[in-house]
Amino acid sequence: MTVLVGYVPSPEGEAALRAGIDEARLRGERLLVVNTSRGDATVDPRFAQEPELAHVREDLAALGVEFDIRQVLGGRDAAEEIVELAAGADVSLVVIGLRRRSAVGKLIMGSAAQRILLDAGCPVLAVKAAG
Repeated sequence: MTVLVGYVPSPEGEAALRAGIDEARLRGERLLVVNTSRGDATVDPRFAQEPELAHVREDLAALGVEFDIRQVLGGRDAAEEIVELAAGADVSLVVIGLRRRSAVGKLIMGSAAQRILLDAGCPVLAVKAAG
């Protein structure tokens, strides 16, 4: 089994990664870290660059956690990618970070987190960054 973490290089992504590490260790499972971008913008701050991924690799290796990192650059949004990966792989838990947004912002812009919570076929742990 695998714990899947939706990772972005942000405080919310770090909170999700830490919670995913804890869950993978608790369950004795492998960790799958997923970072994705639709690729429709010249610069996407949610798409991790190599120095950020190197930091993640070093942390996971130092902690002795079995892991895989997958970056997806394609036409679908993060919610669709994560839900599909969770359905296709042997995923026991999806871990995502939540941003603080207003109800109006969520209504107008939609919420990837909300779609993952509603569409994933396995349990989803949603965490917030400290502060």
